[in-house]
Amino acid sequence: MTDLLAALSVYLTQAALKFPEWSPALFSVDFGFIGLGTFHLRWYALGYIAGIGGAWWYGMQLLKRPVLFGGEAPLGKDAFDDLMFWIIIGIILGGRLGYILFYMVPYQMDVLTADPLTVLRIWDGGMAFHGGILGVAIVLWFFAAKRGVKLLSVGDIAGVTAPIGIGLVRIANFVNGELYGRPTDSAAGMVFPEGYVPGSTPPAYDWDAGSWVYNGAEVARHPSQLYESVLEGWIPLIVLSVLIWRFGALKRPGLVAGLFLIMYGVGRSVAENFREPDAFVSGLPEWLTMGMILSVPMWLGGGWLIWNALKRQPKQV
Repeated sequence: MTDLLAALSVYLTQAALKFPEWSPALFSVDFGFIGLGTFHLRWYALGYIAGIGGAWWYGMQLLKRPVLFGGEAPLGKDAFDDLMFWIIIGIILGGRLGYILFYMVPYQMDVLTADPLTVLRIWDGGMAFHGGILGVAIVLWFFAAKRGVKLLSVGDIAGVTAPIGIGLVRIANFVNGELYGRPTDSAAGMVFPEGYVPGSTPPAYDWDAGSWVYNGAEVARHPSQLYESVLEGWIPLIVLSVLIWRFGALKRPGLVAGLFLIMYGVGRSVAENFREPDAFVSGLPEWLTMGMILSVPMWLGGGWLIWNALKRQPKQV
């Protein structure tokens, strides 16, 4: 019986889709002649850039139509440009500090103690979405207080534009061959390279050979990055956009922001059932992950925002 199950596992792995042979970088430039090594323009970085650009564009389309907000847009173009700059800072600092506080301090304190400068080496990887959204929330609060603009309306703009970046970055995670899912024997299974090449990032890609490295022990896994792209990015974007353009959701300040928090929390919690948990995170029940725990404040905050928005009369033109 054991031999039969082993043979079935091998068959299913061989029948699964193989991870596409594409480079995690759009292109690479060798600066070794001036001692700087090789620069890789990664799809991951482009995901962030395109996501921020898309958020700026969509936000501007909303602000150009004051009627969507009940007659008066909460921000002008110059103020929105300034806000986007600070949001970028909030994403980077919040995402990195969140990863340090949520993942490294509880589970990898020895790494921090041995090399404290790892906090600054953001290029080595390690960004937490929940830290990024906390950083953005702090930026929005300070910006609204300093500029005298309506915090809830500004939060609504962030809520409907954030899914653009989330959807694109999750696709970039897939291209990077990282954050893949749990083993599966379903038709959706894909064999990701899990080998290791010293000095490469991601660790299973050999930059010199220009190909992914398989160690021969890989199994078919859920392409959970794509699940997350849909559940955390594209579905919230579509639903919130329909509510805004068809049903005037922006006339109830805080409603869109609250719905985004709830929808992301639901999408992330569902996707966590398919995503491979971080190997260094220990002590949690099998049914619970750090991503689920960190989504709880989003559920609570989103619920409060929705309740607060619905108890008031919508703004009228």
